[in-house]
Amino acid sequence: MTAKRRIIVAVTNDLYTDQRVRKVCEFLVEQNYTVTLLGRRLKNSKEMPATSYKTKRFPLWFTKGALFYANYNLRLFFYLLFHKADVLLANDLDTLYANHWARKFKRNCRLIYDSHEYYIGVPELVSRPSVQKFWRSIEKRTVPKVDVMYTVNESIAELYRNEYKREVKVVRNISDFKGFNAEQTKEQLGLPTDKAIVIIQGAGINIERGGEELIEAIQLVENAVLIFVGDGDVLPKLKARVAEMKWESTVLFFGKRPYDELMNFTHLSSVGISMDKDTNVNYRFSLPNKIFDYIHAGIPLLVSDLPEIRRIVEGYDIGLICPSHDPKIIASYLTKIICDLEQRKKFEKNLKVASAELTWKNECEVLKTIY
Repeated sequence: MTAKRRIIVAVTNDLYTDQRVRKVCEFLVEQNYTVTLLGRRLKNSKEMPATSYKTKRFPLWFTKGALFYANYNLRLFFYLLFHKADVLLANDLDTLYANHWARKFKRNCRLIYDSHEYYIGVPELVSRPSVQKFWRSIEKRTVPKVDVMYTVNESIAELYRNEYKREVKVVRNISDFKGFNAEQTKEQLGLPTDKAIVIIQGAGINIERGGEELIEAIQLVENAVLIFVGDGDVLPKLKARVAEMKWESTVLFFGKRPYDELMNFTHLSSVGISMDKDTNVNYRFSLPNKIFDYIHAGIPLLVSDLPEIRRIVEGYDIGLICPSHDPKIIASYLTKIICDLEQRKKFEKNLKVASAELTWKNECEVLKTIY
């Protein structure tokens, strides 16, 4: 039997909700790798479920800002330095620098880079040019040196190809949802049974992603509630606004949930929302995980007019493209999706086709050429 190859996979999150990394690690185990996944431990981190690979979360002195990134990369570098590996996999730019330097001390070790987004184009960096310049310098120093690079969609891959004149493969973040083991009812999940459920879900419910307008819009839609299932930096602001306006009956927050439970919420919903704004290059070319989660759960989509998302939604005819972030217009499009029963039947039929074609199994064929 061929000896197992050793791979160390690094991310800066707490591992609990990172579905892309989970899927890649499970794929690597199937490809006869011994996998160790590294992340960080937060005070509120939940215990990790059982996995087919090893996990380790670093407790850190700092949780945000420059000190956090320095603290994490130092811990990561020394861990990588003293642990054997045939392959190092850096997820996003904030883990690449430590991997880049650690690889210099390892013989016959490949360095692979999975960029989950156009990192230097995120709004948190665009709004701070000096910080963006720092990360760009790290990117220019490291990206040309990796053995293989892949990212989440063709638009972002083309940006990197043009900038670094190198091959960049595409592995879309399509869910590997296989159905429910133990489906819960609306009552069990705390959802109303007499109203349409409009869901926005995932680990990146952040600023400039339409949440502010959606809580206003849902007030204009009859017999509907908006639910947030996941986490993100805009949620405290949204919760404060909901409490201020006494909208607790129409906007519900459910926080982070295990993936099967997250998909249970999604399956019971009437509309899946993705309303990222075209405020920066990263959002412009985004193709969020939740798009595929909605498709696999079989619910129509309402999305903003961004090229990668439009390509999927229009290509399969599985929802509507909202032309504006005006709450009144969002509300009118939500009403169309909820109330037009003939249109819903068409969307639901097309969703079955999309779900059959857009699979993680197909994306794994690209991963096989990499690993």
